[in-house]
Amino acid sequence: MKDNTSTYPPRVKLVTEKWGILQSLRAAQRNLIEIIPEIALHQPIVTGKMGKPWHMVMDPDAIRQILRDRLDDYPKSDVTKNILRPAIGDSLFVAEGAHWRWQRRAAAPVFSHRNVANLAPIMSAAADRSCARIDAHVGRAADMYAEMVTSTFEVISDVTFSGDEGFDRAAIHKAIDGYIDSTAKVSLFDVLGLPTWVPRPGRLMSSGGMKTMKSMADGVISNRKAKPDGEVPDLLDLLMAGEDPETKRSMNTSELRDNLLTFIVAGHETTALTLAWALYLCAFDESVQDRARDDAQSVLQGRTATEGDLKDLPYIRQIIDETLRLYPPAAFLSRTAQVQDELCGRPIAPGDTVMLPVYALHRSRMLWDDPDAFDPERFAKGKKVDRFAYLPFGDGPRICIGMSFAVQEAVIILATILSRFKFTRVKGKDPYPVLILTLRPEGGVWLNVERAD
Repeated sequence: MKDNTSTYPPRVKLVTEKWGILQSLRAAQRNLIEIIPEIALHQPIVTGKMGKPWHMVMDPDAIRQILRDRLDDYPKSDVTKNILRPAIGDSLFVAEGAHWRWQRRAAAPVFSHRNVANLAPIMSAAADRSCARIDAHVGRAADMYAEMVTSTFEVISDVTFSGDEGFDRAAIHKAIDGYIDSTAKVSLFDVLGLPTWVPRPGRLMSSGGMKTMKSMADGVISNRKAKPDGEVPDLLDLLMAGEDPETKRSMNTSELRDNLLTFIVAGHETTALTLAWALYLCAFDESVQDRARDDAQSVLQGRTATEGDLKDLPYIRQIIDETLRLYPPAAFLSRTAQVQDELCGRPIAPGDTVMLPVYALHRSRMLWDDPDAFDPERFAKGKKVDRFAYLPFGDGPRICIGMSFAVQEAVIILATILSRFKFTRVKGKDPYPVLILTLRPEGGVWLNVERAD
């Protein structure tokens, strides 16, 4: 269901009628956002039943309770784990309780400000290569989503497996895409609440590519253990050196592999989506694009952006923040209640599914002014945003560990590209947001490309 009102960038028309299980399942498999009731934009909680009871929560105080204050009472849902575990095992993204805590403590130093800053030259180099490819499209249209996927995959593979010639990037990329396409859709068995040990047919089909990817990663890790340290440690070096300060536990080969694959799967497409949607939004509102270009050109003076420029590019960061509000890559979070509780005055029973529809939260009529509009000024210095009303990276103890990495990469690449090129919309090819595992632009992001003045 598309809403083509031209005064706003593309948005999904939410449900205004009651649906049965099969109708809801078909919508969820087509676009998970389409199962969100429109009333969710106007009230703090919506409750229903589809196989088993569910609650959609849009109230910042209740979300704070779920994500921070009562973390162990609201673990990730079985549906989420069933989709992701075959690819990334019991890594940081999937693990719960003590097993998650020791991994988080061991991995946290990997994403320290110093280590992330040290990886910035790789991001700058990728921005340069991206500009060279974009330049070949000057005078015609190009799919900027495909380009951003290429660019961010170069970054994540370079910062993860630098110098490992035996690492087949194309094979890994193909395996990730195949896995997402074949396994990420919600199964009827998920909707009906069947036990997790009942096989989901679609997820049995993708095991070959995953086995190949895991085997390749294991080989790279084994080779790295036999090599001397490099001058600038990459993510694999840092993870191998990581140790939980409380238990003194380090990751073994399978744990290293699962977490590396987590960073690759989660770390490249999400940033690519953010950049692609940001470029589209800049084409949608050319006044925003013009201001961003003026700022970037003033700071960069023809060179490529670096980590040192981030503090001087606040408007570029505002565009990234507003893009993440309108089109959050992780647009739908799901938890399973473990204990009796109450949220927004509504009773929650053990086993109930508690959903955080981030797409609806970010467009709530109770929390945002003119929420469907693209307005980077919402995130200008001095503006206050409730942190639990804005969840592009989640929040609480399980906030995305790679948040600073992703933001640094996005600002470096976006500033460099906007300083060199001008983008305009292609008539009839505005992207439509579709959520399967991440919020993708259906059909790509096709924009006309010209060199900037």
